[in-house]
Amino acid sequence: MADGGRIGIVVVSHSEQLAAGVVELAHQMAPNVRIEPAGGTDDGRIGTSFELVTAAIGAADAGTGVVVLCDLGSAILTAETAMDFLDEDQRERVRIADAPLVEGAVAASVAAESGDPLETVVRAAESAGGGGAAPGAPAGGLGEGPADVGTSGRISRRITLTNSDGLHARPAAELVKLASTFSQRVTVNGIDAKSLLAIMALGLVKGDEVEIATDDAAGAGAVDAIADLASSGFGEH
Repeated sequence: MADGGRIGIVVVSHSEQLAAGVVELAHQMAPNVRIEPAGGTDDGRIGTSFELVTAAIGAADAGTGVVVLCDLGSAILTAETAMDFLDEDQRERVRIADAPLVEGAVAASVAAESGDPLETVVRAAESAGGGGAAPGAPAGGLGEGPADVGTSGRISRRITLTNSDGLHARPAAELVKLASTFSQRVTVNGIDAKSLLAIMALGLVKGDEVEIATDDAAGAGAVDAIADLASSGFGEH
């Protein structure tokens, strides 16, 4: 599977099955990223393994860096020990993210899929530990045609979600990956379109209206591209 020099991800868990499940989930949204599990002990018991973590880091590293996610404190200790034994060059491009295992791995993987650099992927993982209430969907009808430019310079389009499951994990990831290809800041119902977990937290379902907007005068193309993706049902119908 091609990685294109993307940042790799390692999932360290005391459970072999848990690590494998998180990797399977993250791969649904980041198919081109090297995501490696390091779960359980060498003999299949609950615990962590220096050897498995070291091997996973090596397998995940395409030469640009690796972000490591851990489930419990002792898993962090194992990962830190494994890092101590890496060559200096490799150790400098490995980071342990202070993030929840599942959410952090998914957010980091989507950022890596978008081609983001190491520190950006770490920040994406660590943003998964944040919170905050998401604003509701705006009122109004379905916007037709290209983005509207208001008198304040705000550019926006409103669409109605038509895919059966709304903005669940996979379409949310597709939206975030597309948004990440643009330098302009675009929002979805006031939420940064490049923040996967914040987008998913909106809980938008089929039939909900969504406002895609930017205050950047050069952002009309980004708004139109994201609105067109959402209007198409994210390829789900």
